[in-house]
Amino acid sequence: MNQRIFLGLLGVTALALVAPPGSVAGQTASPAAQKTGQSATDLRTPWGDPDLQGTWTSDDTWGVPFERPKQFGTRATLTEDEIKDRSKNIERNEEFVESGGTNHSPAKAQIDAAAKGEAPPAPPPGRFGRGVDAAPVPGHWGEFARRPSPQTSQIVDPPDGRLPALTPEAQAKLDAKMKVRREEIPASYENWSYYDRCITRGVAGSILPVIYGNGMEIVQAPGYVAMRYEMVHDVRIIPTDGRPHLSSNVRSYMGDAVGHWEGKTLVVETTNLLGDRMAVGVNGDGGAPYSEDMKLTERFTRVGPNKVNYELIVNDPKTYTATWKVAFPITQEPGYQLFEYACHEGNMAMHNMLNAARMEDKKAAAAK
Repeated sequence: MNQRIFLGLLGVTALALVAPPGSVAGQTASPAAQKTGQSATDLRTPWGDPDLQGTWTSDDTWGVPFERPKQFGTRATLTEDEIKDRSKNIERNEEFVESGGTNHSPAKAQIDAAAKGEAPPAPPPGRFGRGVDAAPVPGHWGEFARRPSPQTSQIVDPPDGRLPALTPEAQAKLDAKMKVRREEIPASYENWSYYDRCITRGVAGSILPVIYGNGMEIVQAPGYVAMRYEMVHDVRIIPTDGRPHLSSNVRSYMGDAVGHWEGKTLVVETTNLLGDRMAVGVNGDGGAPYSEDMKLTERFTRVGPNKVNYELIVNDPKTYTATWKVAFPITQEPGYQLFEYACHEGNMAMHNMLNAARMEDKKAAAAK
């Protein structure tokens, strides 16, 4: 989708009038930067703000553990030999995606066993058979890193790269959520996450790297930065004109984001989130549900023509016993673009899954 249509969908016609054209994947400099000879790390918009525009992806961090494996301790980077091993994994992943292979989901294990006439492995409890795990996903859906990340984890603070302990209140929320997730037959739509229901992945869930859909587009105008995420279509319009946050009575899944510039860095503070719904983790569901008091602080710093350093600080005293930080680069890749994310084709998936669950209930009742 081109920038003009994107802005029209946002309903922000002012952006369409002033945003510079040509912010596409693989762009090395804006037209204004090319004319003025600006350096790659000091690209500026026509109105003087640092230029972050373009299509970016967190793919290079795909495969890096969210929490640091305990054997690394406080070591934040890999050795040369470990980086070589990660490079081999990237080569295998690229070959897998390019060949159109089929993923190794629990569903595929069941299908492969049946084809060989073998006893199928026991399915995982709960969510197996619901959503995308009901069938193997073709390899061409997947994404892969282009370069091996030296990081041992996405979490960089605390120094051990692991999540701080949960508060007792948050642990109770996590236990309750996991109990619902593990139910063999879903009782209602609440057995599925907000991501499974095609509603949202939240702020953090929209940028943390997953198996596919890691793209985001940034468009700027005087006093505003717009961010559009490929998966689930979430869009953020972030003012940078010094205005305060909205009243705490106004809340949403993506919260109220207010930005400002610190030198070349865009700093975005997000508050006013809806509590007890999503988590700061994979697809907005991995981990304990965060509280309504959570504050997220993001930093975007352009460090090259095709690279931005991204940081996310999570501050939620009701959920975590300390603040913590994620950091990794996002990059522009030649030919990389955002595609439509249809999610539930025909918007019938939730109806069909719940209908099937009620049929299972009837079978179980008839067998008694």
